[in-house]
Amino acid sequence: MKHVPTSVKLSILFLSIFLLVAGYLISPALTQTRERTVAPSRAEANVKVAEVIKTDVDLVTIDALVLQKNTARVVGNLKQGDFVLSEDGSKQTITHFSQDNLPLSVLLLIDRGGCLDPFGEEVRRAAKDALSQLKPTDEVAVMTYHDTVELQQGFTRDRRLLERAIDYVPPHDERANHCLNIAFDEAANYMMKAGNPTGRRVIIAVTGVTRNWNCLNGPSHTTATHAVFESGSVVCGIIPKSPAQVAENGFMRWATRFSRIGGVHYLDIQKLADETGGEILRDKPEELDQTFNTLITHLRTRYSFSFTSTNKKRDGTVRQLKIDLADGVEKSQGKLVVKARKNYVAPKN
Repeated sequence: MKHVPTSVKLSILFLSIFLLVAGYLISPALTQTRERTVAPSRAEANVKVAEVIKTDVDLVTIDALVLQKNTARVVGNLKQGDFVLSEDGSKQTITHFSQDNLPLSVLLLIDRGGCLDPFGEEVRRAAKDALSQLKPTDEVAVMTYHDTVELQQGFTRDRRLLERAIDYVPPHDERANHCLNIAFDEAANYMMKAGNPTGRRVIIAVTGVTRNWNCLNGPSHTTATHAVFESGSVVCGIIPKSPAQVAENGFMRWATRFSRIGGVHYLDIQKLADETGGEILRDKPEELDQTFNTLITHLRTRYSFSFTSTNKKRDGTVRQLKIDLADGVEKSQGKLVVKARKNYVAPKN
């Protein structure tokens, strides 16, 4: 079969996107042709259920990453008194404080649709190497998506099962869509089954496209976003950067902004990362081993805070969080950046 140059694929992609936008604007009744399925793998049935950390149901746990602004180096020597935590403008009392003491629940969410495959051999190898650096008490799951979502491996601490799941990720399907609203809704719902507390749950998306319109056979971007907030997950991203990926992602950013004028909404992974205190890291596929390891290091060195809200209403509302540094911290440490969740969903009776 004759090889089709990437430039030709991108030209076809851009034309398809333009026609898709036009179709959305003209006919809101447009639907997806593929049936939505979420099927667990056989391996999941054999995975021992992770030991659950039991806490007060009203105890809120959040994580924060502190970096030097100019160098992006991790600041790992801060103490509880160096932080000031508030909810909806009201100061809260930090009752539990630690760094890298609580285990992690990590969900690797891999894109298998679109023109470009973000999970080639180099990225696959980088993912296995980076995830092997996690602690034995950390649990990992693997989920893939395009038009549909499939759980390849349920939460497990068995690294052999994890490596096998990564080695046997389904083939890339360039005819399929990037249904981010479906993917993150399903990922968030699955994260509710994590054995570790909120704030120590991480969704790592491996994709070349960080924005896409809502697939109409799934939930809205608002519903998916709320589900992520409710799950207490930190959203991160690994982007294999190439000229073709930059072109595709750049066009999608432009196209989604344009289509919003016509009332067509989209989900933005970068916005999810900003809201949950995560980060999006980009690099060439051949350099992603270091980048992936940097992300895992950042996850391991995050500070964990727990508090019981002074607002005792169990109303299920979204409450705004803010973590500041105490006076004098930056005088000794220099200008710092704090990445942390900006909100959480209160418990509901």
